[in-house]
Amino acid sequence: MSRKDATAYAASLAVTLMVSIVVFQAGDGSHAAMPADEYDGDEALIALEIDPWQ
Repeated sequence: MSRKDATAYAASLAVTLMVSIVVFQAGDGSHAAMPADEYDGDEALIALEIDPWQ
């Protein structure tokens, strides 16, 4: 998905689940979002981290 769509999805997911969410760039250039504690990829590929507690 695009970075804009991934960011909107991540913001909604963070507020719903009340967990930190990362938006990262996948190998094919698209972006995705997932809980920060489950992300084990390259730190350099993280585009944004959304923390609902801040």
